[in-house]
Amino acid sequence: MSPRDLKIPAQRHPEKQRREDSPQPKKPDWIRVKAPTSEGYKVTRDIIREHKLTTVCEEAGCPNVGECWSQGHATMMIMGEVCTRACTFCNIATGKPPEDLDVFEPGRVADAVKKLGLNHVVITSVDRDDVLDGGAEHFAQTIRAIRKQAPNTTIEILTPDFIRCDPKVLEIVVEARPDVFNHNLETVPGLYPEVRPGARYFHSLRLLQRVKELDPTMFTKSGIMVGLGEDKQSVTQVMEDMRAADIDFLTIGQYLQPTPKHHKVDRFVTPDEFATYEKTAFNKGFLMVSASPLTRSSYHAGDDFARLRAARMEKFGA
Repeated sequence: MSPRDLKIPAQRHPEKQRREDSPQPKKPDWIRVKAPTSEGYKVTRDIIREHKLTTVCEEAGCPNVGECWSQGHATMMIMGEVCTRACTFCNIATGKPPEDLDVFEPGRVADAVKKLGLNHVVITSVDRDDVLDGGAEHFAQTIRAIRKQAPNTTIEILTPDFIRCDPKVLEIVVEARPDVFNHNLETVPGLYPEVRPGARYFHSLRLLQRVKELDPTMFTKSGIMVGLGEDKQSVTQVMEDMRAADIDFLTIGQYLQPTPKHHKVDRFVTPDEFATYEKTAFNKGFLMVSASPLTRSSYHAGDDFARLRAARMEKFGA
């Protein structure tokens, strides 16, 4: 058992303790997954532990961890395991990070990527508003370390919004040349004050637009959750906003409530509704769309990246 398993909810989310409990509804059949038990899962877990790494798979309680880890696909979470934000949907521990950034972490991540034999890796992080550049240089160092240790691995990053930093820090990350730059909008703008209070919808949108301005060849990606209380019209508007910012790849997944203190599940969106969202998004011009109850940013990311590249080649010949 790891130290994170011993943390009680009050320690993980001190800012949520005064929130009223929201009942956690029973999950429908289409959202249920099997407990992770495979040998592949155990091998991946052991490599993560050996390299003293944190994964968003565990910290966020991802329902797909069994399937992904059985194939060696773990999403590394850099810059510690304590986030300085207090989003009401998220299960990652929040508060004041107890340590500075670990200068040896990029090398450990790269070593693990090589050992896992990954063709495609997703690197994400907590928000570190206590760090001057928001962790931009740490992302860049991690990308460079992976390029050195595993030159054939394609790299997808899922970054914070860098909202409290000099806007130029974004250039540090883009110049390190990840293959995919992902930043999730998470929800529709009307729900930001409740769901994502430390962020700003149009800042996040502009961040992704700026990535394309800095490097038009870089793939950009973003995602939202549904079942938080949004309506279909607001989801469609987010799609249009993303396309106006030239975002290539959209993910849409079902929100699952981590604890009674988190934002409530408004409803479980049916697979048919997800199929409709996917069709609508493709019609609006996205090169790649993944929309299903279990879709997450890094779920099947490698296969989706291959489809993304193929779609651009077919559409633009480059």
